[in-house]
Amino acid sequence: MTIRIGVNGFGRIGRNFFRALDAQKAAGQNADLEIVAVNDLTSTDVLAHLLKFDSILG
Repeated sequence: MTIRIGVNGFGRIGRNFFRALDAQKAAGQNADLEIVAVNDLTSTDVLAHLLKFDSILG
């Protein structure tokens, strides 16, 4: 049974959670978790850019 997750806020913690879950899924872990929504005030283009280019994590 897949657990569907919504992320409320895509700041530092929300992005790190997204990255951690994505890395675990790539390694074959937590295959039953799925992020279905991200709630934030910023446009999706800006959120995608912030996820791709992080000044702290690289």
